[in-house]
Amino acid sequence: MNNRIAAENMAQLYKKAAEKYGELPAFATRKKELEWEPVSFRELYAQGLNLATGLIELGVQAKDHVGLFGDNRFEWILSDCGIQLCGAADVPRGRDITDSELVYIINHAGIKVAIAETEILVKRIQDLQSELPSLKEIILLEPVKKLPEGVLHLSSVLNTGKNLREIGDRRAESRMDSIQSDDLFTLIYTSGTTGKPKGVMLSHANIISQMKVIPIELSCTDRVLSILPVWHIFERVFEVYTIACGVCTYYTSIRTLADDLKNVEPTFMGSAPRLWESLHQRILKRVKESHPMRQLLFHTAYFLSKMYKSSLYFMFDKKLKVEKASLLKRMLLTPLHAVRWLIITPLYGFFNVAVLEPVRMSAGGSLKATVSGGGALPVEIDRFFNFIGIPVLEGYGMTETSPVIAVRTDEKLIIGTVGPVVSNTDVRIVDIESGTVLFPDENHPENGRGLRGEINVKGPQVMKGYYKEKELTDNTIQDGWLRTGDLGMITFNNCLKILGRSKSTIVLLSGENLEPEPIEMRLTQSPYIEHCMVVGQDKKHIGALIVPDLDGLRSEGIELSSLEDAMNSKKAEKIIRAEIKKINSTGNGFKRHELIQEFRLLPENFRNGDELTSLYKMKRHVIQDKYAELIEAMFNHEPSGAI
Repeated sequence: MNNRIAAENMAQLYKKAAEKYGELPAFATRKKELEWEPVSFRELYAQGLNLATGLIELGVQAKDHVGLFGDNRFEWILSDCGIQLCGAADVPRGRDITDSELVYIINHAGIKVAIAETEILVKRIQDLQSELPSLKEIILLEPVKKLPEGVLHLSSVLNTGKNLREIGDRRAESRMDSIQSDDLFTLIYTSGTTGKPKGVMLSHANIISQMKVIPIELSCTDRVLSILPVWHIFERVFEVYTIACGVCTYYTSIRTLADDLKNVEPTFMGSAPRLWESLHQRILKRVKESHPMRQLLFHTAYFLSKMYKSSLYFMFDKKLKVEKASLLKRMLLTPLHAVRWLIITPLYGFFNVAVLEPVRMSAGGSLKATVSGGGALPVEIDRFFNFIGIPVLEGYGMTETSPVIAVRTDEKLIIGTVGPVVSNTDVRIVDIESGTVLFPDENHPENGRGLRGEINVKGPQVMKGYYKEKELTDNTIQDGWLRTGDLGMITFNNCLKILGRSKSTIVLLSGENLEPEPIEMRLTQSPYIEHCMVVGQDKKHIGALIVPDLDGLRSEGIELSSLEDAMNSKKAEKIIRAEIKKINSTGNGFKRHELIQEFRLLPENFRNGDELTSLYKMKRHVIQDKYAELIEAMFNHEPSGAI
């Protein structure tokens, strides 16, 4: 904790990082395999001052909103630096932003200057210019042979600022001195899983508060790989954290991730569940295709690791506890786990080095930890990676909380939870119907542990509110408590366990409630199912929309060239029906009203920017609207019972 820079705002953080870390690399851009172009902390700050001065000369005022539309690259973080140093706030979004979102965000935020990553994005903005009365200037980030007419390039704004500073212009420093902790640092429009984007106002105090509570120690000898969208607060807070700790961040992409993991050997990275699901599938596929002896060695190694880690978790009180544990049972089982651990340790040690070490190399081999966030990590995948020795720590947060609320640590690695609540933060569990506080409750024998309800949060990371949405803000933040809309409980390990979304809860005609996410999560682990959305609000039973996994179905000998072929294949439908029946059963812990009784295969995959957000969350309202007729037809068909 002592290694982290203490600052009052982001501009000050950039300045102090330049002073403390100087010529150490801050960010690195991939030129080709094994070749990276680094930029030092001192150079980042110097260029940031040039850009800030250029933006001021363009007419950007203190507290203005500057659009920043693009994905992970050094020029993005440089743009953020320049915007912060001139006392403005950025309004970030990725390249996958739709035209309607561009128009809405630019107009709603009152953006006068927009920075866009690509020439294609610039031309899209220009085509919409008649609908964007407030927009005056567009700045392009990527290098081009010929600049579109009426557009500035980042390099020209930097040169303008540099020339002004050489003759003594110090307006950027004056702006920096006037920044207050409560001033806006960023205005992030949510990705809209449930409706139109909402502008989340995060202050400098919000983001700086996170630097004090992230429970992972990093130093200038660490290496961080950036893969998640930088405009999203989850990735962004880690990039800010690397600046505070003097760590170099390497920008990678999905296309080069496998190579970069091996070549950079990151010691830390933020990640999303989808990344681990894909890696899990690749590992199991390689095992399945290997020689039978190699298969036997892997499964033996995994079994030994599972036994070894399970005993350790039990002895060090790291097993999930959603009910009060029996002291007698613990006293009886502890010696048995200790004996098992002692017996297995020598064998585990050999297989760990000989078999599991090469598997760990697929994630770089040097990871101290990776925090998975932006969605729930399937518990089987969570166990798999932690058992084989890749430390996946699950975290929990939201844009409205900057984002970290809870995160697992090595000391509190309780699989099935998102770890303890971070310091300086209060969490309570509230009954959705009555509003009664279930946790903490001094009158309850266990203070309310194990009781389910909505998660409420209070702390320095809670947003200022939704921009121009006072009523919505007042409904979301009450007496300082932010209503997350997520269901959860505090376990008997004093960790937070997420149970689903109260907003996505399906209420059947019978009045039975169910959470769709656990069902969807289990089904998408099937090699035959790429995506799945459970539907059934106000219906007698639930159904599912399924995007088949073509590679998985082809492995069963079905010739398929498209998803439409899968829709028309009786064999594909039969395989998926059998898979749903096997997974979504009472034998696997699902209740009768949670059993899918009808499903439909979809002719198109879910795409980023359309049916999926940038973190691969489903936009339920978009999917519901797009397939409304198909859903209605599915429920008009009289089912014969559970699949």
